[in-house]
Amino acid sequence: MNSSTQRTRDIERRAGYLRPEHCAPPPLRDGTGEMWFIRDGCGIACGVITWMLVLYAQFVVAFVMLLPARNLLYSLVNGTLFNGLAVLALASHARAMCTDPGAVPKGNATKEFIESLQLKPGQVVYKCPKCCSIKPDRAHHCSVCKRCVKKMDHHCPWVNNCVGENNQKYFVLFTMYIALVSLHALTLVAFHFLLCFEADWTKCSNFSPPVHSICSDETGIEQLKKEERRWAKRSRWMNLKLVFGHPFSIAWLSPFATPDHGKADISQYII
Repeated sequence: MNSSTQRTRDIERRAGYLRPEHCAPPPLRDGTGEMWFIRDGCGIACGVITWMLVLYAQFVVAFVMLLPARNLLYSLVNGTLFNGLAVLALASHARAMCTDPGAVPKGNATKEFIESLQLKPGQVVYKCPKCCSIKPDRAHHCSVCKRCVKKMDHHCPWVNNCVGENNQKYFVLFTMYIALVSLHALTLVAFHFLLCFEADWTKCSNFSPPVHSICSDETGIEQLKKEERRWAKRSRWMNLKLVFGHPFSIAWLSPFATPDHGKADISQYII
């Protein structure tokens, strides 16, 4: 038996599934064009976190890596590129969040509306019992948005909205620009670290890197108190091996490998 015919008969047997008289009339639209925004606490929090992360990345790139750089052209080019990508990412996020993803009009499964469709004999319409809407093909109900959405892909909490027919472009652009911003930021961090590693870091940036205390063999408290150095000075490479283990190996990257610090210097306990 034809699968479409079987599907039609299954729907027809479930008489309670198509009862338009149980639907309230659809709300009147005043044509003011209300902005689409989902009032979901988790989604709003995720959206705010997304914006804060991008803005924090802009702060780090500008004030930690670009402004202290001596090459003005390098700072201008990378600053313009990074901030341009960040603005495009945030704009795409805002469009994806505040654009109607393709919501089906709520409560339109009324007897009058179904009669206005002028269905041919044998044609079947699907009604969503949750939002009392007539569902087009490929539409699905979102429990967060509480609406049926055409070509719904998924509900993304990071944009606080469903990804559907009308905002899929903005969601894809958002993910693309975030990926480009992240790649550019990682490239800038790598260049900044390599340039400042061999030089005096205090002249390269006002912010200390995570391994600065290792390379200089000076703890954060010793730097803060500006204590006088009373220990032997070693090379940066030797300081790294004392912390991560000797000799250099892939075990440096493993949190399960205990570093071999070598024999302790007894003289360090003598005051």
